[in-house]
Amino acid sequence: KRKTPLLFAALVLIWTVLNSHFSWALRSFVLSPDTALYGNTRSVQANADDTLLDIAREFDLGFNQIVAANPQIDPWVPAKGSLALLPAAMLLPQERITSGIVVNLAEMRLYYFFSNGGHDYFLTAPIGIGAEGYLTKLGPYSVKSKTANPTWVVPESIRQAEPDLPAEVPPGPDNPLGDYAFRLSQMQYAIHGTNKPWGIGRRVSHGCIRMYPEDVGALYPIIPVGTTVQVIYEPIKFGWGEGKFWVQVFDDFDNRISNPLLRIKEELLYHETTIGPLDIDHEALSKALKDKTGVPMAVARPKEQP
Repeated sequence: KRKTPLLFAALVLIWTVLNSHFSWALRSFVLSPDTALYGNTRSVQANADDTLLDIAREFDLGFNQIVAANPQIDPWVPAKGSLALLPAAMLLPQERITSGIVVNLAEMRLYYFFSNGGHDYFLTAPIGIGAEGYLTKLGPYSVKSKTANPTWVVPESIRQAEPDLPAEVPPGPDNPLGDYAFRLSQMQYAIHGTNKPWGIGRRVSHGCIRMYPEDVGALYPIIPVGTTVQVIYEPIKFGWGEGKFWVQVFDDFDNRISNPLLRIKEELLYHETTIGPLDIDHEALSKALKDKTGVPMAVARPKEQP
């Protein structure tokens, strides 16, 4: 179930709403040791001129998420009155860190974990990632610097591919870095805004992490230089919540998991040895792995004792 944020996280959201009409920007949760499941899933009706991209941005989702959750809807010309599923529920990444940023490339989502006032929180937002051949290198980084209204110094590799580009692009609407940028400690990577919001939830960059303008603008004042950044690739997430074992499956576009069913069964076997027999819904598990909707699905629960 969705958690109610306490004072600090609520202030972040209020600041975001006051500065943007996208009221779901930078979703905020209080961390609980009792669940890995956060948020909820519901449906909205598409307006006459909506695309799924419009709906995705309004509710702070990536294009990949909204399309995967609604395979029956034309993403560019939804039928009038279509009910679009909002896949706004999520499981936490397995490789999350106590404090800092986690970028899950397979999910195309960023998490920021932090503590304030004796409570643990996380903020989360969708991202755009590297195109095929330009996927961000996995591993640890740190925020080396951060800049408002950055100038884009075009890397030589990009200028070779696009020789018409200038050496530098000044701040403004033509700058692909958007209004804010966090420079990372390796490989000329950055987490930054964008002048092309349609790229969020897509593989479009040369390795940098793109965010909606309203999301990166809300993160900018609260992410300090030196923050740890962990880049991971988890197309399958799982965990307990509401007394059930859930799985959340995304497209394994980089083909890194050879046997996803075995991976989940091994995890279920581990839990059976620690908490006791489980009632496993094999049909639900097979469907989650086949459909890859990105919507968490309950696949097991403890067996009732006689």
